[in-house]
Amino acid sequence: MSAPPNDILLQFDRVAYRYPDGNAGLDGCSLDILRGSRNALLGANGSGKTTLFQHANGLLRPSGGTVRYAGQAVDYGRPGLRELRSRVGLVFQNPDRQLFSASVAEDVSFGPLNLGLDDDTVRRRVAAALAAVGLADIGERAVHHLSFGQKKRVCIAGVLAMQPELLLLDEPKAGLDPAMQADLLAILDDLHGQGMSILLSTHDVDFAYRWAEHIHIMAAGRCVASFPAGELPHRAAELAAAGLPLPAVIPLHARLAAQGLVPATPFPRSTDALLAMLPKAPQPKETPCTIA
Repeated sequence: MSAPPNDILLQFDRVAYRYPDGNAGLDGCSLDILRGSRNALLGANGSGKTTLFQHANGLLRPSGGTVRYAGQAVDYGRPGLRELRSRVGLVFQNPDRQLFSASVAEDVSFGPLNLGLDDDTVRRRVAAALAAVGLADIGERAVHHLSFGQKKRVCIAGVLAMQPELLLLDEPKAGLDPAMQADLLAILDDLHGQGMSILLSTHDVDFAYRWAEHIHIMAAGRCVASFPAGELPHRAAELAAAGLPLPAVIPLHARLAAQGLVPATPFPRSTDALLAMLPKAPQPKETPCTIA
């Protein structure tokens, strides 16, 4: 069942794109992102995920098909692109591609200043954006003194300062240790809780299954499947065709269910959820103490 048009925030309608060397980046790609939704874009390297993101933000212009935002075809004139990029924020996989100012505050303020906002408004936006990513106290720090994880968060802050409706993150977990990943996901959960739509790309099917509401699979420049994340246990064929495995929790749950150790339904979406389904071990009875 297709979504009502008013619920679709970003739409790719048979979008095609060829790079200057002739290689196809997108090949008739169609994809809908709903307002307020949390989305994971899965696909092998070279499947077109980054190319799709660059079209969503207007960095690339399709050679065929149409990109629509909030029901309107993207206007590739300067005013139209400025409007699009104020509503769709893109965070690159490598933060060094996105950071170019001397200090953190300067970098985060770049976008709002380009919108022509007054200094007081820019300062408020920068302060709020840095606070949202837990970096409120490092505005004056030099960008080149930051850790990789801090750089990623500054990139997100720079996008948040534009106050977008849709946040795009290209492989946001890449290069982060587990603690940094947990911090990043807490930030994303908070932003989504405030109503922001999120689309991120990842190779991690276990994470996508656990985190996303909707999953989209890319292969050879096309979105070959889009479905609610809860349907993933029934989508092994689409995953395999795109070179992706099932999340580990799915076969593990099936094995335990076959042995009668856990219910066959509902399908758990994480190892923690599966462990919670296991029956609790009986507690040993206390032996009464007797006095001779």
